Amino acid sequence: MIYAIPTKRGIGVELWGTFDDLKELYNVIGKFWNDEEKHNIKGFENRDTLISGFSYDLRHAYQGSRLTRTESHFSFEKCNYFGVQISWVHFLFSLSALRLNMCYTESNKYDLSLFLQMEFWLEHSMISFDPVTSKKLIPFINGGIFAGNECLYQFMRSIDLEYFSLGGGKSNFKKLPTLLERAALFSKEYKSYMAHLTNEGKRLKCDPDKLELSDEDFQYDNIVW
Repeated sequence: MIYAIPTKRGIGVELWGTFDDLKELYNVIGKFWNDEEKHNIKGFENRDTLISGFSYDLRHAYQGSRLTRTESHFSFEKCNYFGVQISWVHFLFSLSALRLNMCYTESNKYDLSLFLQMEFWLEHSMISFDPVTSKKLIPFINGGIFAGNECLYQFMRSIDLEYFSLGGGKSNFKKLPTLLERAALFSKEYKSYMAHLTNEGKRLKCDPDKLELSDEDFQYDNIVW
C-alpha cells in the first residue's frame, strides 16, 4: 500500500511504497496519459505534459533513485521502501488531470481504488501538517482545480514556482489556498493569468498551451523540502 507524509518544510509530500506498490501505481497511471490518438482532444496533450513529470518521478522512485529506507513510517518491519518528494501543487494538478483523463479511457474499480488512495494520503498529509489551512485546500482535491483548462500545465508551473519561492514553512503554507485560486474557473486570478498567457502567445507567435515558464534563475536544487 502506498502512503504519504508531509515534507518537513511543508513544500509537499513524500510518497512512499514498496517497489511493487509504486510500480503498480505507475502502471495504472500509464493507462490514462501518453495516448497520441487522444491528442486531438482539446487539452489532452497539455495534460500529458503535466502528468509526465508526475509519472517520471514515480518511475525513478521505485527504481531507487529518489528516497529509500528499510522500514515504513508506521512499522518497524524490515522491508525496502522507496519514496519521492512531490510538491502539493504538482500532486494536486496531476490528480485533477488524471481524473479528467479517466473520462476518456476505460477504467475499473482497482484503478479507482489507487486514485482514492492518493487522494486520501494527500488530504491526510495536509491535515497532519496544518489542520486549519487544510480545510481551505481540500476543495482543490475535489474539483476546485479546473482540469479542462487547455493551459493547465502552464498554470501548474506558475503556481508551483511561486510556492517554491516562498520557501516553505507553516506561515507560507497558509498562502497556498490563495495561490491556488488562480486554477479555479471564473476566479479573477484565473481570468487574469489566462489573459497573460494569451498575450504572451500572441507576442511569441505560438499557442498559449505551448509556452514554457522562464525559471532559469530559480535554483530548484537548493529547495529545502
